[in-house]
Amino acid sequence: MTISPLIATLRSTLQLRPAGAVGALLAVGMLATGWPVSAQRAPAAVPTNLSPDILSLACAPGLTYEAPPTPLRVTGSQESFVRRTFAPGDLIVVNGGTDNGIDVGQEYFTRRAVPVERRPISRDNPATIHTSGWIRIYAVDSEMSLATITFGCDSVELNDYLEPFALPAIPAISTDRPTAQRGNYGQVLTGHDNRTSFGRRDYFMVDRGSNHGVTAGAQFVIYRDGRQPATFLVELGEAVAVEVRPDSSTLQVTVSRDAFIAGDYVALRK
Repeated sequence: MTISPLIATLRSTLQLRPAGAVGALLAVGMLATGWPVSAQRAPAAVPTNLSPDILSLACAPGLTYEAPPTPLRVTGSQESFVRRTFAPGDLIVVNGGTDNGIDVGQEYFTRRAVPVERRPISRDNPATIHTSGWIRIYAVDSEMSLATITFGCDSVELNDYLEPFALPAIPAISTDRPTAQRGNYGQVLTGHDNRTSFGRRDYFMVDRGSNHGVTAGAQFVIYRDGRQPATFLVELGEAVAVEVRPDSSTLQVTVSRDAFIAGDYVALRK
């Protein structure tokens, strides 16, 4: 049997629907035959039209107190060896296809949960949601898909899970500067990969969210307890809420007179 009939037969059997003729050859070879096409790379739609602020915000960390659902995951590539990390332009395999509602052209974030300690995620062991990048579906069959990495916040890794992609909106920040609330302090938690120290433009999480009156664009003042009797809290700088959840928020540092660290206090300007 010549190559062309073989491809036609496999394509009919798998109902593979790749993006373009070259994609048909690569995708059928990768998903069905195991041909040595590891050097091939799909054309990556690099988001050159997006501002650095949007790209930065899309990669900002989140926080969760329970393990996220992960039915759709990055399950590998078609290399002759097991690869665990991937970069923009690489072709990766996803464990879902048309049976899961996946179609060519759809985009997804790739993410992973990084708990503070190596034990189940819980209220006393929260996890940072690390966004490693986002992907575009390149070819599909009924049970698996091929995708190309469009943008990498970091390396995309084996077993990263998928969530539908949507560009974030940069929150409007009021020019008003209300007085910081006293006596209702929240605390600085963690940042990317459970970092505990932050400077200007860094992202970090706090234990205050919409349940506490926080909205996107809300302004915060960050303080530290100098641990000396009869003294005021030390003002370290300011931050703004860029993503708000019911009981936590992601903030970005706007003013830093000293490094913020986990355990510092935050007060909402309101």
